[in-house]
Amino acid sequence: MLELKFNEEGLIPVIAQDYRTGEIRMVAYANEEAIKKTLETGYAHYYSRSRKRIWKKGETSGELQRVKEIRVDCDGDALIYVIEQEKNRACHTGERNCFFRTIDGKSVKKPLPFEVLPRLQEVIRERLKEKPENSYTAKLASEGRERVFQKFGEESVETLIALMKGKKEEIIYETADMLYTLILSLEMEGIDVKEVMEELIRRFK
Repeated sequence: MLELKFNEEGLIPVIAQDYRTGEIRMVAYANEEAIKKTLETGYAHYYSRSRKRIWKKGETSGELQRVKEIRVDCDGDALIYVIEQEKNRACHTGERNCFFRTIDGKSVKKPLPFEVLPRLQEVIRERLKEKPENSYTAKLASEGRERVFQKFGEESVETLIALMKGKKEEIIYETADMLYTLILSLEMEGIDVKEVMEELIRRFK
C-alpha cells in the first residue's frame, strides 16, 4: 500500500463511489486492518466509530459492495472505494445512496448528468419487468425487438437531420430521443451500458 495518513484515532475517511453510475453511495471510515480486509476479500470493509469494530458492508443486509479499485487522494489522507453495489441500495434508510437530500432538506430524485445513462437503463429495466399499463417503454417493447430497433433507426435519422440543420435545441431534443431508444435496444439484447463504456475505456491510450 501507499503510505496513508491516518488521523489520531488511526482512521481515514472512505468515499464509496459507484463504478457503473459514478454516484457517491456513502462515506465512512476505515483503519489499516479494514483496508487490508477489503484488499484481501474484494468486498468493502469499514471501521465503525460507534461500535469500535470493523464491519463488512452488507454483512447483515445483503447490500454488499464489491470493490473494483481503491484510489488515494494527493495528500494520502482520504480514499475512494470504487464499488459495485450488489443490491443497489447503499443507505440504511433504504435509499440508493446516503446523499438523497439537499442542504435545504429537499429530496433528491433526479440523477446528475454523468449518471443519467445507466440510471435510464435501470428505469427501462424496471418498466420491462413490471409492465405498467401507462408505460411507453413497455408498450414499445411488447411490439418486439425489431420494432424497437426500427424506432432507434428512426430516431437516429431524425438526429442526423437535426445536425444537418444546425439548430442546437432540436439537436439536443432528437439526440435525447435517440439515446433513449439506443439504451432500450441494448437492454432488449441484454447488454449493460456499462459494457459499452468499458469498450470506450479500453480504447483510451
